[in-house]
Formats: sequence, C-alpha cells, structure tokens
Amino acid sequence: MGAAGLRPLLENVRYEVLPAKATEDKVLAHVPRDVVVTVTASPVKGLEPTLDLVGRLAAHGYRVVPHVPARLLRDDAHLKDVVDRLAEAGVADVFVPAGDADPPAGGYDGALPVLRRLSELGSPFARVGVTGYPESHPLIHDDITIQAMWDKREHATYIVSNLCFDPRVLGEWLSRIRRRDVTLPVHVGVAGPVQRAKLLAMATKIGVGESTRFLTKHASWFVRFAAPGGYAPERLLGRTEAALTAPSAGVAGLHLFTFNQIAETEKWRRALLDRLGA
Repeated sequence: MGAAGLRPLLENVRYEVLPAKATEDKVLAHVPRDVVVTVTASPVKGLEPTLDLVGRLAAHGYRVVPHVPARLLRDDAHLKDVVDRLAEAGVADVFVPAGDADPPAGGYDGALPVLRRLSELGSPFARVGVTGYPESHPLIHDDITIQAMWDKREHATYIVSNLCFDPRVLGEWLSRIRRRDVTLPVHVGVAGPVQRAKLLAMATKIGVGESTRFLTKHASWFVRFAAPGGYAPERLLGRTEAALTAPSAGVAGLHLFTFNQIAETEKWRRALLDRLGA
C-alpha cells in the first residue's frame, strides 16, 4: 500500500458506534478527540439512546454525528425537537438515512422529505450526510439509489457508502456516481478488524427482534469474517487503493464500522498508520 494516498484517508476517519451501555467508556478510553464518532439509531429502541449518547460524547469534546433515520421520526414536531436538542448539544453534523423501521413511526418514509424539511428549518446543520450503496440494495435498483443521491445533492454535503467487500464493485460505483454528476465528497464505508464471535455477541445485545433482522440482512458479512484467511480491512484497502485515491473519485476519508470493537479498531488504524509512515 502507498502511504501518499491512503494515509490521509486513515487520518480522516469516522468511527461508527452503537449506543450500547459501555460505548461511552470505550470511546473515552480509546478514541482520540480528532476522530469523528457517529452514533447509530435502532429501529427497536428508537432515537432516544442515540441522542443521549451523542449529548454525552459532545460534552466530552468529541465531534459527534447522530444517525437520524427518517422512518424513526414521528412528525415535523418530533424532527424539530430533535434538531433543537442536537443544537443545544453543539452538534453541527447529522447523518440522515431512510432507516429500517417497518412500518415507519410517522409520515417520513425516506430521507429526502426530511432533508427538505431541514432546509425549510433554515439548514440548522453545517454538514448533512446521506447514504450510498456500492453493492445492490436488496429492495432498490442501483440506478434508483444513484438518482436518489442526485435528488439529495441540494440538501446534503457528503455521502457515506454502505459496506462493500469487492474492490471492483466499489471502484465502479465511484466512477458511476461521478459520471452521473454526483459531486458530493464520499466517506467510504469499511468494516474494521471484526472478529465473528464478537460480532455475534454484539448482535445479540441489540435486542432479539433487531438481532434477527441484523443477522438476516447481513448474513454474507459473517461468512466473510469467519472464513479462514477471509476479510482483512488492510487487504481491502490495498486492493482498492487506486480507486480510493484517484482525484476524480472525491473520497474524503474512511467511515469505519467498528461494531463496537472500538479498541481493536483504533489499535488496527494506529498500527497501519505506523506501517505506512515507515
């Protein structure tokens, strides 16, 4: 791997964490203050655990990005309350996916109406992220997901890609969205150094219903993580380096899915930075 290209991406990372009981302590113990921390939201537990953890981490001096799934918002009043609460905590960056709640909690069934409403509220956040799908979405055609990014471009400031384990697919996706004149910077989603046993343990802690949904939706992840000589993030980065570091790709950094293996993720990142700097 070449230090010139990948090192800036590893230095400009975001750590995605789940709002579990021990998450705050893990972040404080292992995550430097210059690393952005994003906090997911659960369709089972709702937004409250996310907002609570975001407020606490922001008070510790972290740049925190809450996930605010559209399908967890009850109505305009609920969205306004979330905006006010985040503003009070000093949050300037939000990530707005559609979310997996089925049925939705209210009238928002996708991210675009929420983004439009935020614009009507005076664009209270300096940065607003939306989702990109390098690998096919199970329910949405690829061309529709890219069109959705085009539709959101006036309201969003960056894209976070979902996990992709295929270097070719990831590179082709970056080229496709740029050919469609989607110019928003991309934070490429990469799984950290995940151990299958710990991933399974984490899945069981996030609730029975949600755990079942998680395992069903991401069954292929477990196969990759468990295979002998299988997934290793540095191998994926090495094989994707040319695509990630091409100026035309517009990759701003990495979005690391920690699956709450926060210490392991930071240890891995530091070790790789040391190797690239050697």
